[in-house]
Amino acid sequence: MRVLVHIDEADTWREALAQRLPGAEIVTSDDDSDTPADYLAVWKPPETLLRNQPRVKGIVNLGAGVDALLNNPGLPRDVPIVKLRDAGMGPLMADYVRYGVLHFQRDFDRYRAQQNGKQWRERPLTDKADWPVGILGLGAIGAHVASTLADDGFPVHGWSRSPKTLDGVTCHHGDEGLTTLLGKVKTLVTLLPDTSSTRHIINTDTLAQLPAGASLVNPGRGTLIDEAALLAALGDGAEEGRLRGALLDAFPEEPLPADNPLWTHPRVLITPHMAAPTPVRDAADQVAALIRAMENGESVETIDPQAGY
Repeated sequence: MRVLVHIDEADTWREALAQRLPGAEIVTSDDDSDTPADYLAVWKPPETLLRNQPRVKGIVNLGAGVDALLNNPGLPRDVPIVKLRDAGMGPLMADYVRYGVLHFQRDFDRYRAQQNGKQWRERPLTDKADWPVGILGLGAIGAHVASTLADDGFPVHGWSRSPKTLDGVTCHHGDEGLTTLLGKVKTLVTLLPDTSSTRHIINTDTLAQLPAGASLVNPGRGTLIDEAALLAALGDGAEEGRLRGALLDAFPEEPLPADNPLWTHPRVLITPHMAAPTPVRDAADQVAALIRAMENGESVETIDPQAGY
């Protein structure tokens, strides 16, 4: 069995998979991307790599987001695709979102503005119990984030396309459920996949449904947000708009172009898609298990290319 790895730090992944798949030949695209492989373990592979795999039996996407892979014109048809589901990313994502929520709940954005003006003024504290948080997307990672925030003492509202139940979280679904959630939350967190139905789900209409002074945290996919609508909701640099501020980790074009106005907006925090990097050790366990299952003809949870997840 030959497994081809394509990702940054591919040598580290090769070593980890070689330990977990004894007897398999593990190569990286830097070594040899032309010899056909039985399985691909990849993150944003080039089109030519995918086209050079006539015998591939399965593809493991080395991350939670599959949009780059599904949009690759070299993607072979009728080959099962599986993705990492949490694999150690949940706690990292929860830390990132927790930081974003606390940034606004504890007024760190406003204290920063006060510092710029050399103002010494303590602001009244808003209790966690009075700071409802909305989580759009209740997959493995979204559910972990929602449960973590609920355990922290925040009222948490979760949304998904179909009904779900999660202890400690008020769950909503469908269009009506989204409207209900948006009207209740002070911080909105987007953890949805990139699909035709989620692109620009954060737009002029949905932003207008948030309470005035709400905040946005997006460690999900960049395509979820209509940037023009977001900038309009944030207002200009002098005065707050309807939206108090945003912490953004993902963008439609990455790296974010230097001329993008989000870079210089005073109420926007930008991070370079680092919210939840894939921990190799935990992820390699999952990748090896998925490859063994596919090789043995066992059932695995695959991606639906039409649905996008």
